[in-house]
Parts: sequence; C-alpha cells; structure tokens
Amino acid sequence: MFSAIAPRYDLLNRLLSLTIDRSWRRRAVDRLGWERQPGGTFLDACAGTLDLATELARRSGFRGRVVATDFALPMLRLGAAKPPLGTVRSAVADTLALPLAGSSVDGAMVGFGVRNLAGLNDGLAELARVLRPGARLVVLDFTTPSNAALRWLYLLYFRRVLPLVGRLVSGHPSAYTYLPASVMDFPPPPELERRMHEAGFRESGHELLTGGIAAVTWGVR
Repeated sequence: MFSAIAPRYDLLNRLLSLTIDRSWRRRAVDRLGWERQPGGTFLDACAGTLDLATELARRSGFRGRVVATDFALPMLRLGAAKPPLGTVRSAVADTLALPLAGSSVDGAMVGFGVRNLAGLNDGLAELARVLRPGARLVVLDFTTPSNAALRWLYLLYFRRVLPLVGRLVSGHPSAYTYLPASVMDFPPPPELERRMHEAGFRESGHELLTGGIAAVTWGVR
C-alpha cells in the first residue's frame, strides 16, 4: 500500500494538511536535541520520503549524518534528492528489526510511522535498543483533539473528506481510509509516554500541535 501511494504521497501530505505538516516536522526536530551531538548519527525510522531527515540535515550547525529506514523502497527513492548531498543514508528496513548495533545512534525520530508498526511496544523497545544512553526519541503523529467542537470537525474531515480526496488523488482505493482508522486506534500522548517508559525511556513529555490535531511525544533513553 505504501509503495503504491508513494508517487502522490508528498502532494497529499501538503494538500490534506494545508501545508501545516511542515511546521509539525520542524517542531519534531526542535525536540530531538541534536545540538548535543551536532556531528553525531541520527535515525529517521519509518522515514517515508525523507521529510524529517531532510529537515534535520538542513539545520544550521548540523554536521552529522542521518540514517533513514523504511520498508517501502519507492518512498525512499522518491525522497533521495531532498537532503543535502552526503548527509542522509537510506536503507530498506523493518523498524521492528533495525540493522543497527545497540547504542549506536545519538537520537531517533519517527514521523507518522509508529502507529503503522505490527507491534508498537516491540517497535519502541527496538528504538530504545539502538539509542545511546541519554539520547532522545521523538515521535510525531496524529492525535484526537480534546475540544468537543474541534474534535467533531476533525473526525468529520478525517472520516469523510480525507478518504475521498486521498482516493481521487492517489488512485488507491483504501490507503486513505486506512489512515483515519489507524489514528483512531493509536494511543493518545499520555498513553504513548507510558509505553515509552515500559520500553526503557525516561523523562518523557509531549506537546500538542494545532489544537491537538497532532502531537510530538519524546522520551530519553
């Protein structure tokens, strides 16, 4: 499914979010704490078309490299031209079994990806395994607004408008029906923080974005 929607993935991200997704990714990278190791190695798991990896690679003062992993090769190929030359290395990989040594990266981030894992807890544990002590994991994903009126509008858009536009633009019959269903099943930030603690993280926190439509959640290894 993800390989099939890859050609229109970036277009739909901008269209369906009214380009707000770019500011969300900036906030996620802001929370990564990469400045502690500006020449370090950072992981972008479930990297898709490398938007998060590119945001980090383009930061002023960043001198390190980003390892970008995803199980959909067409996504990685379509994003290959985005980051500055030599800053990002991509690999087809499953986030439940990363091809990285333990304690080998200085930070990790996942944008709109952990809710697609076959096992969320297993994925968080695997991300904890590859992080060095003191390094941070940042998760950017959708959540459900707590405000009743905003939640009603959000769910109406997510369940009716988004699947229709997604189907028309991507040409895929079910991918953008799967998206709202996966968001409804995804734990809210406080629950995600609890699961991070169970996976070995500490000093967790979260920040709601755009009225609670999305959230950045983080934990320190």
